[in-house]
Amino acid sequence: MHELSICQALIEQVEQLARENQATAVTAIWLQVGPLSGAEIPLLEHAYPVAAAGTLAEHAELTIDAAPIRVRCRSCGEESAASANRLLCGVCNDYRTELVSGDEMILSRLEFEK
Repeated sequence: MHELSICQALIEQVEQLARENQATAVTAIWLQVGPLSGAEIPLLEHAYPVAAAGTLAEHAELTIDAAPIRVRCRSCGEESAASANRLLCGVCNDYRTELVSGDEMILSRLEFEK
């Protein structure tokens, strides 16, 4: 389960940001996770308490938002939604697309106590 190592890396980043901001605790963490990121949201939610135990984020609420899959068509130039196993242009149905979003994992917001 590589989600545990992902959560451990997240906690390292969160603790560094907390120290830089002279925080005594982290109260909330928001992540955006795309379906093509390679991480499963339910597994991240299960791994998070283990990774956060004994850290400044031990009692922080973790909120994970699923990022949408979006592609830009190389043929017509339009951007549209797509599905994980069908990265086709939603406008002209061409297969020559480039991924705009859906493979990211972004720490989007933190709340601290000082």
